[in-house]
Amino acid sequence: MEISHLKAPIAARKEKPMLHHGDLRSDSYYWLKERDSNPEVVAYLEEENAYTRAVLGSNKVLEDQIYAEILARIPGEDSSVPFLCQGMYFQIRFSEGQQYPALYSSQSEDFSEEKLLLDQNLLAAGQAYYRLQSYSPSPDHRFLAYAEDKVSRRLFDLKILDTTTGLTLKEILPNTSGECVWSADASYLYYVRKDPETLRECSVWRHKPGTGSEVDDEVFYESDETFHISIAASRSEKFLFIRSSQTTKDEVWYLPLAGSKEAPRCFFPRTENIEYQLDHLEDRFYLLTNQQAENFCLMGCPEDFTDPANWELLIPHDEEVLLEQFLHFPGCLAVAQRYHGISQIRIIPAEGDGQHLIAFPEEACVASLGLNETYDLPYIRIVYQSLCSPPTVFDYYWETRELRLRKQQKVVGTFQSENYKSQRFFIPSVDGKEIPVSLVYHKKCTPPGNHPLLIYGYGSYGISMEPTFSQARLSLLDRGFIFAIAHIRGGQEMGRKWYNEGKLLHKRNTFSDFLACTEWFQMWGWTSPEKCFAMGGSAGGLLMGAIANMAPQLYRGIVAAVPFVDVVTTMLDESIPLTTFEYDEWGNPNDPIFYHYMKSYSPIDNVKAQAYPAMLVTTGLHDSQVQYWEPAKWVAKLRATQTGIQPLLLHTNMETGHSGATGRFTQYRETAMEYAFFLSLCPEGAISSIET
Repeated sequence: MEISHLKAPIAARKEKPMLHHGDLRSDSYYWLKERDSNPEVVAYLEEENAYTRAVLGSNKVLEDQIYAEILARIPGEDSSVPFLCQGMYFQIRFSEGQQYPALYSSQSEDFSEEKLLLDQNLLAAGQAYYRLQSYSPSPDHRFLAYAEDKVSRRLFDLKILDTTTGLTLKEILPNTSGECVWSADASYLYYVRKDPETLRECSVWRHKPGTGSEVDDEVFYESDETFHISIAASRSEKFLFIRSSQTTKDEVWYLPLAGSKEAPRCFFPRTENIEYQLDHLEDRFYLLTNQQAENFCLMGCPEDFTDPANWELLIPHDEEVLLEQFLHFPGCLAVAQRYHGISQIRIIPAEGDGQHLIAFPEEACVASLGLNETYDLPYIRIVYQSLCSPPTVFDYYWETRELRLRKQQKVVGTFQSENYKSQRFFIPSVDGKEIPVSLVYHKKCTPPGNHPLLIYGYGSYGISMEPTFSQARLSLLDRGFIFAIAHIRGGQEMGRKWYNEGKLLHKRNTFSDFLACTEWFQMWGWTSPEKCFAMGGSAGGLLMGAIANMAPQLYRGIVAAVPFVDVVTTMLDESIPLTTFEYDEWGNPNDPIFYHYMKSYSPIDNVKAQAYPAMLVTTGLHDSQVQYWEPAKWVAKLRATQTGIQPLLLHTNMETGHSGATGRFTQYRETAMEYAFFLSLCPEGAISSIET
């Protein structure tokens, strides 16, 4: 990757002093926030894009080759397993060459007679960006509500299709979260509105189809700016649940869906450090809660007696098992849980002692509850995959314990899962904690042996990074790369305590865990600093920024996607989306203790005069989660401060936001660019395949 003859953009320095708690900081690039008022901002981003294209120009042949490989593995025609909802079967289908799927319905599972409801290709026509967030059929199937975003700002327009005419009603419900629930008689649609500036989900509204949104009724408003709202129907379809949440506390309100306009009732008031998920079936409420149960327990109570004194313990707390989700069926309870970092599905019969785990062939796998929209079926739909095995849909008949295959995602070409090997082991961190690591490689790659290695991490919000399959990743594995996931603290792989030990004033554990895993691979000869790469996105981009500052010598190259790198400044700005209700994740910098701790690891505040590895930083101009100016400011400061010669590249997608492109083909264009970036940095250059 030759850059000596290319001149990197230099952002203008316009100092903005910021004083907090007696500490004076200066932001030289604060002006990059001024996209709407200052034409210099977009001009600068375009200059950065041109520089990135020029630097990566020598990779273009390889990038195009990888992109072609990825597309060649995607079936031309594809479809989902039909699923039953509200007495009707639905199926999602891709046609040959189409970027987006179409939604069909039928009264029979074989779709011998079917109706086309939505063709996303038609909806997306002429749009630079299109995302269908959700769709919801009314109980009588006359209407289909659907939410779409044409800007990539996660502000969804909710629309209603009249399935009898095939026409969309004239009204548009703007600035929604995309969630909606129908009343039992389909006379009303409940939905969530977002604040257009902060993007906080703040209120629930009731809409009558055929009327304008200006006459809608407000059902619920959350005045606390540190909370956000979500809605869902109970499994019994009797109640609408309104869940108001922070990172560490929940409050659920409920109201009947039977067409009345009753005011919602609170199930259990918000309480410090108490979280719960609520459901209802027949005449009972069920709740998954961490009240006196760090890894959660399952409780139940009669519908008319919801006081905690009436709660009955159904599944007790277990220090080694994290309960994550539950679903009731006619004869059993299905529980998604995690044991020592591995996802499991536990079946608890309504009667008898036949409690058991569904058995799967691989240890390091992902087993999850799939689309189970209908209560009274004799099977549970589950999805299974691993680092070596493509996503597979099964129907599990709990009475006979039969696991019936419905579909495995096809990978076109010569792919065979037995050609790849996955492993899982534990690596000690600096404080002795054992960090789980999942990895995969081609069987002809025999570690240890100083191979190219890409280590991926996230470590925030209690989100567990699953060992999932990726057909795109095959382009790296087939070229001799080892891919590893470090299940670092801040995630929830090892239970709730794992999350608590990687947040707030323990956040630095996330970074030290990742570095310890990197050092282990290098110490035991799996790779070397010249062949070691790192990647993370969003809060995982914060991780990338922190490790780049702390130990740049360990990595040859880093990709930071939509990275959250300006922690202190962002968390001090309550007008920015996500700020106020994330105080329980990062801390409130208005408190000097949290301010100084954040500043100690915030990537942009700790850039120093040292040699950094080659870095490719990506963002989207319309990003609602991590604003584009964070990575833009970070790259500008890195380039002005570093002492090394490795390329520091910023790529801004001018048409997308946090999640990137949405088409099933175009979503891989940036993946190909990132993979070509890694391969171009390998000392021996990019090999065509492991066979050579």
